[in-house]
Amino acid sequence: MVFDCFGDRKKVVIAMAHIGALPGAPLYDKDGGLQKLIDDVATDVEKLQAGGVDAIMFGNENDRPYVFKGSPESIAAMTAIVQAIKPSLNVPFGVNYLWDPLSSVAIGAVTGASFVREIFTGLFASDMGLWEPDCASAARLRAQLGRQDMKMLFNINAEFAHSLDQRPIALRAKSAVFSSLADAILVSGPITGQPASQSDLRDVCETVKDVPVFANTGVNIDNIRDVFSMAQGCVIGTHFKVDGNTWNPVDAARVKRFMDVVATLR
Repeated sequence: MVFDCFGDRKKVVIAMAHIGALPGAPLYDKDGGLQKLIDDVATDVEKLQAGGVDAIMFGNENDRPYVFKGSPESIAAMTAIVQAIKPSLNVPFGVNYLWDPLSSVAIGAVTGASFVREIFTGLFASDMGLWEPDCASAARLRAQLGRQDMKMLFNINAEFAHSLDQRPIALRAKSAVFSSLADAILVSGPITGQPASQSDLRDVCETVKDVPVFANTGVNIDNIRDVFSMAQGCVIGTHFKVDGNTWNPVDAARVKRFMDVVATLR
């Protein structure tokens, strides 16, 4: 069992519901407004659930260039969008506000999310500048909001960035569980949609035994067998999109084909 919210499933698929650019972001569609954001993500969520995914994770991938601290208008908008979609959900859901641990925890806590994902630990040189997340404040906020049941999924190697910590990735993952109370460890590739190194995923899975390990990027129908031979689950976004393009809508047929393969592996 991975988490209680997944029942007795030992291998789980968390599907990304990418929200369009939020208010304040350069790509925000002012004409469409909040309603268009809700309508678009609702359509994607409907297709993902029909395809049989185990959970949905709402993310603001379209808020490029990314920030380390969420703005009031974007946090409010993302909260409103998740709340609007929530009545249609029949699977557990999570939240990830890029790249702000506190905003992710806050949105997740007030909307009733089962989990949140973020870069919680480490020090990185990134496209956005020097990246120094604050895990302690995020964990304390979760406790203050009374949501210790909400799992914190630690993306251990950030996309669009290079770790300045020279310890092997498996040691960094083990340390995050020990010192920072990670509920799960996620292993990523260098950019959204690109797979994690198989050796990195294997090393982390062999080292971290106390919490689940997930492949976080680049999972597809061709590598899911290898991923599930090591990890307890995966997060998948790009492969479920039309033509496998991160910024396209969800392709219902791609979701169904992928989940049909998953059914043979568990």
